[in-house]
Amino acid sequence: MIQDIAPARLRNAWVPGKAAGDTDTILCVRLQRTASGRQVPAFLVHSGQELSFPCLAELPADACEGFAGNEEPVFLFSLSLENGSPADFYLAGGGKTPEGFEWLTLREIRAKRRGAQALFYAAYTGAHLAIWYLHNRYCGSCGHETVASLAERARICPACKRVIYPQLIPAIIAGVIDPAADRILLTKYANRDVPYYALIAGFTEIGETLEECVAREVYEEVGLRIKNIRYYKSQPWGSVQDILAGFYCDVDGSTAIRRQEDELKEAVWVPRDAVELQPDDWSLTNEMMENFKKGRI
Repeated sequence: MIQDIAPARLRNAWVPGKAAGDTDTILCVRLQRTASGRQVPAFLVHSGQELSFPCLAELPADACEGFAGNEEPVFLFSLSLENGSPADFYLAGGGKTPEGFEWLTLREIRAKRRGAQALFYAAYTGAHLAIWYLHNRYCGSCGHETVASLAERARICPACKRVIYPQLIPAIIAGVIDPAADRILLTKYANRDVPYYALIAGFTEIGETLEECVAREVYEEVGLRIKNIRYYKSQPWGSVQDILAGFYCDVDGSTAIRRQEDELKEAVWVPRDAVELQPDDWSLTNEMMENFKKGRI
């Protein structure tokens, strides 16, 4: 999965007051509107096939600017690369586009670039924090501009003293299996330009356990009752601020699918040997599908 970058390691410990040096990596971020009208972060990257972000010394003065109320680039995390050398990553706003660079969203980076997986993981983690900074420049309680905490990774409202931490949204992935027919339920989302199959997924609601969320999402999206819910593995997915929890479960009773049409454009039972995997091995969904296809589940 995208976070499986060993022997590289992302070290997310927060370091207060750390200033960017010339050789440090800068994640320049600006918001870009999609065809559906949604705003998503786009990163400044070197042009070419290999994924590469600029270091501070490469950026002209007008290429990066303050971000979400921070005048200087904000320290994000360190990335220990495969050769053991550390790289510090900082967040900045995007200004003019320097020659030899272009702006790409996470989806475009995933589709168009190759390179060390640790860099892709850094981009997804950086996007998670960038969205948090953007959403919390002002206090949601009193409207006052927030400031950085000096003690931890948090924003503080100096007026009402509210402390705001980075948000993690819990969500589930459900691998629904029909043991009697040795097949798994695969789906495609409605209203999304994603050509490959996935598993049922959804956000956990307030007052709900993860297991209850699995049962509810499966019933809502395909009308199936399930049993034998068992936890598999988790995954951070920074593009939507998720922490994903993967579960396998067995269909309980009828296998007739009643598809929720506004959520799914396709929901089908697929035999083990006919499962089509996604184009890369980044996602928890793909790993769970691969486990079933290869007989590990």
